[in-house]
Amino acid sequence: MEIERINENTVKFYVTYQDVEQRGFDREEIWYNRERSEQLFWEMMDEVNDQENFQADGPLWIQVQAMDKGLEVIVTKAQVSQDGQKLELPSDDENAIDVPVDEKLESLLDDKFSKSDQNDQDEEQDKEDEDHKDEPLTFTLKFNEFEDVIQLSHYMSVENSMDQRLFHFEDNYYLYIQFIDENMSDEEQENMLSQVMEFGHESPVTIYRLEEYGKTIFDEQALARVKEYFPAH
Repeated sequence: MEIERINENTVKFYVTYQDVEQRGFDREEIWYNRERSEQLFWEMMDEVNDQENFQADGPLWIQVQAMDKGLEVIVTKAQVSQDGQKLELPSDDENAIDVPVDEKLESLLDDKFSKSDQNDQDEEQDKEDEDHKDEPLTFTLKFNEFEDVIQLSHYMSVENSMDQRLFHFEDNYYLYIQFIDENMSDEEQENMLSQVMEFGHESPVTIYRLEEYGKTIFDEQALARVKEYFPAH
């Protein structure tokens, strides 16, 4: 999950659908099962608080944007006005929103976002569900030492079964893998991943974070390139 602290009262985070599923949630239930969606939200907020010390106390203004690969969530702390009659959203915008205190924030969110965006979200969700069926399996592997990457490159030949991209990020090496052989069964993919994981371990770091903040070492066929340049020891 990628977290960005906007200001004292607002935080934005991005979570991929793959990360959602790895947390034990189904992509569909987060839209249609309120209890499960709230459970996912508070799990993510715990992680936000741990990393950014953003305590979700008091009323919150929550905006969720469905994207191709995941969800972008913006959370803003609302404040009670001096007269105690309204909830105010901190903003430099002259069109900042005031909400009557006796009106449930939850209802306001439903009115503001759900009604106006529901049709678009339904259509987008249907499209995403259809696209998801054909999405290739992706995987991010973390290595503590570059030597582990070298050993993996000499151990496996994967040129025709998966694409690989190698990054350096926060003193570690990350191999982003995407299976490209449509004829491979799920079992074959899992067997290959189990072999790959003998040299590293799975990481929740997304490809978007690696692309934005990491240094690209090899942008394609990374293992073949590593094998070419670095002999086995």
